[in-house]
Amino acid sequence: MTKRRMDRRSFLRGAAGAAAGAAASTAAACAKPGREAETTLKLPRRPLGQTGERLSIVGFGGIVVKDEPQKSANELVAQAIEREINYFDVAPAYGNAEERLGPALEPYRDQVFLACKTGRRDRAGAESELRRSLERLRTDHFDLYQFHAVTEMADVDRILGEGGAMEAFLAAREEGLIRYIGFSAHSEQAALALLDRYPFDTVLYPVNWVCWYAGGFGPAVVTKAEEQGVGILGLKALALQQRQRGKAVEWPKCWYEPAPDAKQAALGLRFTLSRPVTAAVSPSHAELLWWACDAVEGLTPLSEEEEAQLAARSAGLQPLFRA
Repeated sequence: MTKRRMDRRSFLRGAAGAAAGAAASTAAACAKPGREAETTLKLPRRPLGQTGERLSIVGFGGIVVKDEPQKSANELVAQAIEREINYFDVAPAYGNAEERLGPALEPYRDQVFLACKTGRRDRAGAESELRRSLERLRTDHFDLYQFHAVTEMADVDRILGEGGAMEAFLAAREEGLIRYIGFSAHSEQAALALLDRYPFDTVLYPVNWVCWYAGGFGPAVVTKAEEQGVGILGLKALALQQRQRGKAVEWPKCWYEPAPDAKQAALGLRFTLSRPVTAAVSPSHAELLWWACDAVEGLTPLSEEEEAQLAARSAGLQPLFRA
């Protein structure tokens, strides 16, 4: 299956034109034909690989509603819909997030792109978990179903081997239970191997400035996915570094230390969305999600000077992942 390559320079021009509130004529002048970002929305949308879908450039991470009272979860989802988020991502591994997101999202299901994941690597386990997630999320299909957190090469082999989870995915797609197939990964080796061995629709991967510069983690996978026309979804855009010992935990649903304020969160988001990334999935607290949404106003790609400044700043930080 041959996939088109997205021209990076055109992408960056398109990203610049996608700033919220920008005039449509400006976007048309800045974007490659067929890849224009929608600028009449509160939250612009970008194309997702070769799927024909357009997603809001900030996605709703399911952990935002984890452990929330149902009333609070309902209100958070309603607010996200009001802000024109159309991309929601969740997984069974996120505690009770599926149970909270299902009822909250049900009134809006036909308006959104819903992604889910499974950590099971065998066919039977993946089939069972898929059907349980569909029930919890009160939907008859997922727009995107993903192998979750693929880290070891043994996982790659198990997923794609005989009796592996890929068999369940392909059968589910035939049945209409899922539309697109993707994966998330925290390992460069595993991600590259998966991209080599199957024509995935999407990859969900950490695209974070500290990981990129201080850990060398990100460029290889982003480049390969871009070359293959795979839709790139970004994780950890608002992350700063590993949680530091002895430092008070301000965001308990984050296993790492996120950006300390809205200004630095916006800088991290600009870094991620200056790459060929369709959307950045929010971290695990509503406040961080709203920081990301607020940062979209006036969004522009980083300048060369800003890139150099970020590279220098990353030297003293501890990246979440290293290549």
